[in-house]
This record gives sequence, C-alpha cells and structure tokens, in this order.
Amino acid sequence: MTVEQDVDQELAAFYQDLDVVDLAPLWTITEQLLTPVPQPKSIPWLWRASTYVPLAERAIKLVPIERGGERRVLSLRNPGLGGRPYAAGTLWGAVQCLGPHESAPAHRHTPGAIRFVISGEGVFTTVNGDACDMRAGDLVLTPGMAWHDHSNTTGHNMLWFDGLDLPMVEALDGIFFEPHPDLNQAVDGEHNRSERQYADTCRRYATGSVQTELDPTPSPLLIYRWADTDERLRQEAGKQSGAPSVAVEYINPRSGASVLPTLACGVQRVFAGQHTLPVRRTGNWIYVVRAGAGHSVIDGQRFDWETGDMFVVPSWSAVEHHAAEQADFFTLSDTPVLRALGVHREQALDTPQAVTGTFTPR
Repeated sequence: MTVEQDVDQELAAFYQDLDVVDLAPLWTITEQLLTPVPQPKSIPWLWRASTYVPLAERAIKLVPIERGGERRVLSLRNPGLGGRPYAAGTLWGAVQCLGPHESAPAHRHTPGAIRFVISGEGVFTTVNGDACDMRAGDLVLTPGMAWHDHSNTTGHNMLWFDGLDLPMVEALDGIFFEPHPDLNQAVDGEHNRSERQYADTCRRYATGSVQTELDPTPSPLLIYRWADTDERLRQEAGKQSGAPSVAVEYINPRSGASVLPTLACGVQRVFAGQHTLPVRRTGNWIYVVRAGAGHSVIDGQRFDWETGDMFVVPSWSAVEHHAAEQADFFTLSDTPVLRALGVHREQALDTPQAVTGTFTPR
C-alpha cells in the first residue's frame, strides 16, 4: 500500500468517525453553505384565478368550517419546496374562502398575517375587538398574537388573499397558537375603530418603498382602503409623469415603517403598453394581480397573468413587468426582516431579459 492510499483510508475512517458523532467537516460543504448569490429552494411559479376560484367554491360546498378546521384555506404550494405548503421559503400565501353567513372561529398565533380582499364585500375581520369591514382591494392586518376571526354577513361567497410570515417564524422555532374561549370574540363598539382613530392622518403610504424606518411593533391602523390607495397611486402618477409604473408601500402611521415588523405590503401600477426594467432583490415576493393583464419575465421565463392571478418571485430572481392594459399588483415581501438584519440588497438591470421559455400552468 502506498503512502497516498494509506492517507486516503485514514481520511475515510476519519470522516466516518465524524459522521457517527454528528459532526461535519466544513471544508467539504463550504460551497453549499456560502454561495456567491442567494440560492432559494422555491422557484418562480404562478397560480391562475381561473383555476383556484372554482376550487375555492367547491371547498365551500364540501368542507364546513368548525372547530378543528379553523380556516377554509387553499395554500399556495411552491413545487420547489418539497411539498411544504409555502409560496416561498419565508412566506405563506393562500386563498381563504368564506361562504354565506359563515364565521371562521377566533384564534391567535405568533405569525403575523395580512388579508388582501380579492372579491366581494360584507365580511368583517375582528382584530382584538375591532371589527374591520372588508371590501375588494382593502388590506386588513392581523398582527402576531392579535385575536382575530372572520364573519360573512351576506348570502354570497367571499375570497381574499392571506399572507403570513409563518415559514419564517417556524424557522425561528417561535410558533405559538391559541384558540379563543368563544367561537367569536365580542365586537368592541362600532366597526372600523382604528380607521376612525387615524382618519385625519395622511401618513399611510410611502412612495416606492420604505427605505430606512424600522419598527418592532405593528401598525395600529388595521385597515387600508383601496379608494385611498388608488388615489395615492394617481397622485404618484401625476408627480412621475412619463414613468412606466408607480408604486407605494403601506406604512405604520406612527413610525413610517412597514405595516408589520416582518412583512411589507405594497401596490405597483404598471401603465398600459409600458414595461419595467428588471430588478433583483434579496428576499421573497408574492404578487396578486388586483386588475389588468400582461406578463412578467422572471429569470428569463415568461409568466402571462390577468386579474386575480398570483405569482411568486424568489430571492434574487430578476423580474420585470409588461402591461397589455393598466395593471395593479398587490405585493407582499419579507423586506423588513432583511433590512433589519442588514442583508437587503437590490440590483437594477439596464436592459430587458431575453425570454428563454414560457410558464405553463398546471
């Protein structure tokens, strides 16, 4: 046996001994751990409204809401995550559906959540006693450990988008859940208390996105109306005449930070016949098409979308948007956490991406 063969045998035995006692040599896995750029497991994906709406209606017929089920929710399951029910590695995205005159039981949990109404009205979400009436395009917050339940007062179905930081809180081993002692919590006074409290403030939106402000507490304003958001977008369009798109982020009226410590919510409007240049960002993004039609290019792949569709852009994926008609996106991201940790990066690209393929939905 040569000296080299002898060393190889000793090294193999050494690695085996390390494995037995659950130790791992860094020098064999450095390239897997310290990659040149982010390598998310989630992949760009799109869920069509024409697919999920009929399935949500079937769920209303087939799956009653009762204790044990808590919520009738269809989660966005990213194929890159090995069957886990998450839209991206840090973000939960879902469609919640409530049938006529139904109530989803009250509970609370450490993950923070947002609701963006896809269609309908007549439902209210009660958050710590404040009943927030929901209409299409409205954003409702349910901060971590806030009691919340949903009630439908109409004879029609109601659908909304649920966004949570659940995967992030799970990764931190910080999940707590508690059912309310009653089916529904008591409503404290008239509906929309926080909205009335902050009726006189104009500090509800940041142009583009929040850049510096951070706040470990959630926004005390629990509901943001689409009419106000639309008006702010119109104002931005007037200020940025000729721009292909404008964007705003919903903010905490007290601090100017993102609405939740872990989640940023915004709306981007791309004008008819216009397109944006590609941008890469650290962190994951979910887009909900509030209105319009067009396509986005994500890492060279074309994704055609229309009103109600949802798609995910994983961390550091290049994304650009092309609007065949004026389009509004509601966006959800984990940007506040990356900014707080000092690892948020953004890179604008100078030219559109070459399209190498077209996404085919299932």
